[in-house]
Formats: sequence, structure tokens, C-alpha cells
Amino acid sequence: MHHTRRLLRMLQIMGLWLAVTPVFLAQAETITVIDPFSQVLAGLKADDFEQKEAAITQLAAINDPRSLAVFTALQDAHLYFVVATGEFIYWNEQSDATTAISVLTGEKLKTFDANTIDKVGVNNKLRGILKGHIAQLNVRSPDRSVRLNAINELLGDTSAEKIILFRKLLTEEKDEQIADLLRVAIALTDLNSADKPIKLKAIEDLSLSLQPEAYNQLKKITTVSSEGVFAEVDIDIRSAAIDAVNNIESRREKYRFIETTFFGLSLGSILLLIAVGLAITFGVMGVINMAHGELMMIGAYTTYLVQVAFPNAIDYSLLIAIPLAFLVSGLVGIGIERGVIRFLYGRPLETLLATFGISLILQQIPRTFISAQNVTVENPAWLSGSWVINPVLSITYNRLFIFIFALLVFAGLLLILKKTRLGLQVRAVSQNRAMAKAMGVRTEWVDALTFGLGSGIAGIAGVALSQITNVGPNLGQGYIVDSFMVVVFGGVGNVWGMFVGSMSLGVVNKYIEPWTGAVLAKILILIFIILFIQKRPRGLFPQKGRTAEN
Repeated sequence: MHHTRRLLRMLQIMGLWLAVTPVFLAQAETITVIDPFSQVLAGLKADDFEQKEAAITQLAAINDPRSLAVFTALQDAHLYFVVATGEFIYWNEQSDATTAISVLTGEKLKTFDANTIDKVGVNNKLRGILKGHIAQLNVRSPDRSVRLNAINELLGDTSAEKIILFRKLLTEEKDEQIADLLRVAIALTDLNSADKPIKLKAIEDLSLSLQPEAYNQLKKITTVSSEGVFAEVDIDIRSAAIDAVNNIESRREKYRFIETTFFGLSLGSILLLIAVGLAITFGVMGVINMAHGELMMIGAYTTYLVQVAFPNAIDYSLLIAIPLAFLVSGLVGIGIERGVIRFLYGRPLETLLATFGISLILQQIPRTFISAQNVTVENPAWLSGSWVINPVLSITYNRLFIFIFALLVFAGLLLILKKTRLGLQVRAVSQNRAMAKAMGVRTEWVDALTFGLGSGIAGIAGVALSQITNVGPNLGQGYIVDSFMVVVFGGVGNVWGMFVGSMSLGVVNKYIEPWTGAVLAKILILIFIILFIQKRPRGLFPQKGRTAEN
């Protein structure tokens, strides 16, 4: 009986549970989970900018990864909301696409009517606030470059909350460069401390930094007031700041010297590419080729046409353009030699006039068939930007590429001249044409191939020039004088002379440019070469052989 009652009671409880459960489930379905992010986001629909500012501040305080995307979209004017439903979406009105992305879910929405949405507008004050919040959110990015840029953005912000953040990040940061930047940010704040030891330690830390902000803040401590006396600063602190400023300026000068030297070598590498082809033809055949600059122009236009033909393969265009420019310019050079120059050997003034006329014809071809205006050749993505070594020294990738490329071309030319049959014949003809011909060397074909080789190198010089300047019909005219200066200074027909001459002239040019200006620097170098030739008429490294002696 007792067990029967217990069983009946259990059945009653189960029946009651089965009856009540559907009611609770039905009520649970009607309960909506409140999302703090969506609640705060709704504040951006307000017309009042102060309310929007409050909403932005609250979104920054919420630990939600969607906040960064919202701030970025706001800054780029890509944040909208659907008027009827209040749903926030990302949409670019400049795009042809008629789809949008939901802010809350990240899902791609179906086609919608642009007339049913409204843009979330911001003013300049809000843009500045957004910039700071974006940087603050990016300081924890796993991407090193994003973190570095974000900390640079916040470097001048000395608010208490930012410094607390920086101190915490410093304990977590593994990258030494970013850690140094965080230490600078902290030291900039400590520089305003009333505690003298803390201030002196901050000055010591800042003296090791090349950041402009560090230098500017230290310079303020050492600045003379309008009355000609120092501001009321502790003598020890002022003395430490002066030492720190002198230390920074000394290091800056060292890096400026390195930067100027690199710019000089970069200019020298361009001169090397331009002049080395001319040196070969001038040294072997004694031809003054005034169309050499136009052969460079052909190489530059070849690069442009490759990009026009393959607009979706810009990153690979140089790999296609370099051999193609060499072939096109080389074939044009062989055509010039076979069609005109071979009839004028031994008459250098007539070759000068003939090649000058050819240069005018070659200039007219792109004007007629492409454009009389300059055209732009895009840099591949891997040549865009700079290699930032420190805040005062950066090297552009395109100039670094040209420098390395020039060295590779020079090394390749040396291999051709030293290790191939053509190179042996070129050296034989350049040293003693009559003897080489008597030994069975077909000097006429050596002349043609040599002219083609020099022209081909001029073509790939044009490819390099297209990466740092606009391409136009007059491109070669700006470099023909420089080419002859390098050839004469280095030694006619000597490739090592071209190397030393071009690099030294490039470096000297960049060293004197800050004092004299670009135009006067070239004039001074020209005067120097004229005086130098008076003492050494055959250049730094004169060619050897009977023909050369004559």
C-alpha cells in the first residue's frame, strides 16, 4: 500500500511537470537576449552629434570586435541603417554592387533599395575621436604592422588611461621595436612628472629614441624664451635635456649621411644602366650614338604597353617587360647599325648627325601611335612603399630594386664579355680591329651584335626608369648628356670605369645638391669632368690596345 501511494505521487508530479513545461518553453521563446552592442549601436541613428559621440565612446568601452569594423566604416562613410527596421549595414555607395553586409551578423544581405536606407554622418570632431579609438583597438592586433601604426598614432596622447594601457602592453609585447616605441610613449608622459628622478629617467630614455615627438619635447626644455633666457627649468633637467638633444642630433646626422649615400648610389645605378650600353658601342665602334636615349625610351614604352596588354598582371609586368624591352631595343639597335651606321664608320661627326636624326624619328613614333603626353607606368605592389629602418631613415623599394637590378645587369655584362665567344671577339675588335679581322673575326657582325647588346641594355635601363618617372617621348633627352659624362669620365669602352665613374658621380651629386641645388650641382660636376679630362684625356680606366692608343 505504501509503495502504491509513492508511485501514485510520482505519477502526479510527472503529470504536473508535463503540463507546466510547455508553458515555460512558450514563455522562454518570447524572451529576447539583450545585446549591449546593438543597444549602444542604436545611438548612432541620432541626429545630434553629441549623442553620436556618447555612443562611439560606449562602443569603444565594449569589448566587442565588431566595434572596430563600425568605427572604420564610419570613418570611410560606409555605415548606413535601414529606415524601416533600424538595421545597421555596411555599404559602399560608389560600388556597383547592390548588396550590403549586416553589422550585427556579418551576413551578406539580399538586394535592397538604396532609397530605403540612411547614412550615419559624422563631423570632423567625430572623425578625430574615431581615429583615436581605432588606434586604441588596433594596439592589440595580432598583425605587427597594425600594432606599430596604432601605437604611432597614440604616441602624443599622454592621458592617464592611455599610459595605463601602454604599461600593460609593454609587459605583453614580444617585438623589440614596438616595445621601444611603448617605452618612448611612457617616457613622454613621465617627462611631465613633478618627480625629478622620474623626469631625469624619462630624458635618458628619450635620448635613445629617434622619434620626432621625443626630439620635439626635449627641444622644448632647452628652448630659449623670448627674453633671451631659459624658462624656469631645473638646471640638472635642462642640462640632461641638452645632452639628450645633442645625442639625438648626432645620430640623426649619421643616418642622414647613410641616406644621402644610398640616394647617391641609387642615382649612380641609374647612370650605370644608362651609360654602360653607350660605353660598349662607343668603345668598340667609335660611334657617337645620339639616339641612345631614345633606345631607353623604347624600353620604357615597352613596359607601359605590357601593362596595357596585361592590366590584371601588374605585379608580373616587370618580369615580362625586362626581357621584352631588351629584345625590342636590341633589334631596333641592330636595325640602326645595319641600316645607317655601318656606312659611316670612321666618320664620328657624321654618325653624330645621323643618330641625332634617328633620335628625332624615334621620338615621333610614340607621339603618333601612343600619345604626345607622358604616360604613367604603375609600380608593382612589391615595389611600392618604403623599407622603414627607423624614424629618420627609410629606403624606397623601387630605388632599392633599381640598385640591385643595376648590379645584376653589370655582373651579367661582365660574364658576357669575359666568358663568351662574343665577349672575346668584342674585346679583340675594341683593342685592335685590323688584327681581329686578319684573324678571321667577322668584325661587321661583331659591330652589329655589340650595338644590339648596348641597345638592349639601354632598353632595360628604360624599364628601370619607368619605375621612378613618367614615360614620354622626350624621356631619353634628359639623360643623354649624363651618359656621355659617365663614359668620358670612366674611360671609353671600360665597363669597370663605367661602374666606378657612375657610382662616384652619383654620390658626389647627392652630397653637393643640398648646398647648391640640383641644376648647379650638375653644372659643377660637368666643370669638374672638363678639368679632369684636361689631365687624363682617356678617363679613369683607359682602354688598352693599339686601336685604343690611337
